[in-house]
Amino acid sequence: MNVLEAINARQSIRAYQPRPVEPEKLEAVLSAANRAASAANLQAYHIYVVRDDARKQALAAAAAGQKFLATAPVVLVFAVEPARSAAKYGARGEQIYCMQDACAAVGNAMLAAVELGLGTCWVDAVNENLAGQAIGLPAGQRAAVILPLGYPAEQPPPTSRRALSDLVTDL
Repeated sequence: MNVLEAINARQSIRAYQPRPVEPEKLEAVLSAANRAASAANLQAYHIYVVRDDARKQALAAAAAGQKFLATAPVVLVFAVEPARSAAKYGARGEQIYCMQDACAAVGNAMLAAVELGLGTCWVDAVNENLAGQAIGLPAGQRAAVILPLGYPAEQPPPTSRRALSDLVTDL
């Protein structure tokens, strides 16, 4: 599968098989996240791998009650580290660049998951305080995106997208 095929095959998966994710596949997803573009290569985020059922349930509660994410065998929490980016870029780094870094990493992780036959669902409806408590985030980090990861137990139909003519302006 090439990257364009992975982009076109990616769907939000909200039902997962109870089958565990093999360590080498998890490492490949995490390595793909690590290779994402990053402002000044600061990588102003941290990834938490959550397998514990109680923590996954707490994360589901912190994500507006989206219970499906607790059914995934692995849940990745991408937490931003604003101070890492602020040290170089000030307020813009603290408010924007750290989030962009984390989001680029999430995108890479999702595409790697597709390549490996795994499913994900980008969850950004996150109560930062509850999510932080659920996994014990250290001071200075905040949960930005929760990414359940596992073998799909569903095959949703492709979702519609805006027409390029509505999305793109050629200047």
